[in-house]
Amino acid sequence: MSSGIVGSYLSEPKLQFAHGQACEHPKDGLFLFGPYDCSDCQGGIRYGTLGTSSGIERFRRWVGQVRASIAPAKDAPHLTTWPGFAAAFGVQFPASAQVEIALDGAKISEAIRRTDRHTAIHETVSLFESEIRRHLKHEEERPDVWFVVIPEEVFRHGRPESFVPKAERTGGAVGPSAGTIARAGKLGQQFLFPEDAKVAELHEFELNFHNQLKARLLDTGAVIQIVRETTIAPDHFLKADGKPARRVDDPSTIAWNLCTAIFFKAQGKPWKLANVRDGVCYVGIVYKKLHAATPTGNACCGAQMFLDSGDGVVFKGLVGPWYSEATKQFHVTPDKAAELMRQIIEEYSRKHGAPPRELFLHAPSHFVDDEWEGFLSAAPKTTAVTGVRIRRDNQFKLYLEAGPTPVLRGTYLVHHEKRAHLWSLGYVPRLKTYPGWEVPSPLEISVSKGNADISQVCADVLSLTKLNFNACIYGDGIPVTLRFANAVGEILTAAPTQAESRALSFRYYI
Repeated sequence: MSSGIVGSYLSEPKLQFAHGQACEHPKDGLFLFGPYDCSDCQGGIRYGTLGTSSGIERFRRWVGQVRASIAPAKDAPHLTTWPGFAAAFGVQFPASAQVEIALDGAKISEAIRRTDRHTAIHETVSLFESEIRRHLKHEEERPDVWFVVIPEEVFRHGRPESFVPKAERTGGAVGPSAGTIARAGKLGQQFLFPEDAKVAELHEFELNFHNQLKARLLDTGAVIQIVRETTIAPDHFLKADGKPARRVDDPSTIAWNLCTAIFFKAQGKPWKLANVRDGVCYVGIVYKKLHAATPTGNACCGAQMFLDSGDGVVFKGLVGPWYSEATKQFHVTPDKAAELMRQIIEEYSRKHGAPPRELFLHAPSHFVDDEWEGFLSAAPKTTAVTGVRIRRDNQFKLYLEAGPTPVLRGTYLVHHEKRAHLWSLGYVPRLKTYPGWEVPSPLEISVSKGNADISQVCADVLSLTKLNFNACIYGDGIPVTLRFANAVGEILTAAPTQAESRALSFRYYI
């Protein structure tokens, strides 16, 4: 280490729960005090279930299990008894769904095995999407959350690298190759034959069942939770030797993680940061290459805005030539940066009645000068804007001279006033373990634009690792501003870009 490096330690950020109570671990807070706010779902979780008849029955069985307590399968410090949904969140998770829609399993099997993979996934998504749209159009019930229970074959064959053996394929139209379609898209060319044009249109959708279903339903206001049958009923799927066909988490852990996501998606607030400066807003910049480049652009840029309560808003994106093959980086033009900033300021002001005092833009790469000037041009003079680059540094390791444990989570090294390394992963005394397999790598944190105290920036980043409502864990390795950036980007680009963009709650995307 050079003499200029200063090492220190950040105390674990605390979370606030019901009755103003605070503690470090979300499981402790929910178990002892209950969630921060359950006022928006006091009537209980209203939900719809969609799947095959056997999938729906397995989900019913799982709901019955999580309504009661579940003890860990083994005695370990990092495993905690699940107390039951009502005990944890203060609201009921009814044994019966408000809506149940059974799909034909044979039709799903046939669709997901089409020879053309774009056709296969699009057709399979349509089986689920059309039923949700039909219900919302013709029926009065409006579930808070739709549980899409998928057979394992949909998960297995509904991903980008999936492969269906030739003997299992179910035919279907095969049109132009992916290369031909990509070249035509870049040049703005049209296909002569309607059947080829139809196949080409399907190549604008991502080869991912999960992302495509969520993207295609964004306009309906339906909140989707996709659940694999093997997750909720692993004992129903065994190999010839009697062992589970798929390795899954302990049942109590699955209950903690999945039920926290359900409560959040039903508009509950599981917890919030206990000590956060007033008027501070955190924004993660999202970039994603389009699946089918067009003459006007090759990538989508969006943003995720987060507050201390974990409330997230996703600003759907601006399409343009943001990705450079030469630099392998994404950057927007000044006018588009200004447009994105205006959306952020307007949404924050709508919620709080005034613009933020401090706004931190988190991104995995540095901001270039003209791009940054675009962001600043749309920010009020009363708002201090800071650009922060955050990325995992797998080349930098810290080893202890003695002892069986790795470096403590919260350790950080300041190299100079604008650059530091923060260990968001490491040994956690509360858990009596390090929840990882390899020597933990730190986050490299740089204040690339603006002025902010690097120690405060590190403390903020560590706090933001505790707002992952997709799981009930002690702390994440990545701040929430960037944790879901790739997933959100996937959904923003999983279907052809819509003409109008609007800010939607984060719960539509995770």
